[in-house]
Amino acid sequence: MFLLCLSLFLPLSVNASRPTPAITPHGFPADTVQVYTYGEPSSGGTGKLYMGREIAAVMKPSGAAWLDRPAREREEQPELLITNLPLRPTDVVADIGAGTGYFTFRISPLLTQGRCLAVDVQPEMVTAIEQRMQEQGVRNVVPILGSMLNPNLPPAAVDLVLMVDAYHEFSHPREMMTAIVQALKPGALVVLVEYRGEDAKVRRHPLHKMTQIQAQLEMAAVGLHLRESRDILPQQHVLVFEKVVDPE
Repeated sequence: MFLLCLSLFLPLSVNASRPTPAITPHGFPADTVQVYTYGEPSSGGTGKLYMGREIAAVMKPSGAAWLDRPAREREEQPELLITNLPLRPTDVVADIGAGTGYFTFRISPLLTQGRCLAVDVQPEMVTAIEQRMQEQGVRNVVPILGSMLNPNLPPAAVDLVLMVDAYHEFSHPREMMTAIVQALKPGALVVLVEYRGEDAKVRRHPLHKMTQIQAQLEMAAVGLHLRESRDILPQQHVLVFEKVVDPE
């Protein structure tokens, strides 16, 4: 088992040709201003906007029990999602925002000759996954500590990326998705699962929902286009994206 770690704070060398980057009043590097805009945070939000969408605040480790709540089976029907994923026994799957491993440990038994890369930016979540691996004797899960900018995936190594109710909390979605695209094998898929922002019957905080139009807009910004929208879950979009292939 290996653990990939990347420090969130890299040392900066100061010289005449490369000045130290400025920091905005909101604590983000100023060189991201052209991609992001900033305002007063709304309830549950960060005040940081990407393509018109306010980024939601990250759920803290203290809320991890909510991920494994018994009602989730009924509310979200995760097994239905898993059975509709195009998984092969040899696949390398990246579960981004894995949390406590809710989906990781449901998918890993299907990857009999492959493995599941369980990525989270919170060390407490990675530790929880490691403990669960030991308790269950699971050998084909690889816990990875990502950063806010990079999931730390191997390049061109992943067959399928799964993001369930996680993307809307990415503090740097453009950078994260750019890195994820670099980790895709040719023909790999990105499956985005988010509560439906268009549906008023879906009772979730507005910042924890996304519309299909917004999701397509943000994925297109990193060269992913919608291959399929699967209307299979009670409350969530299942949006399947693939990398746009440049014509030769």
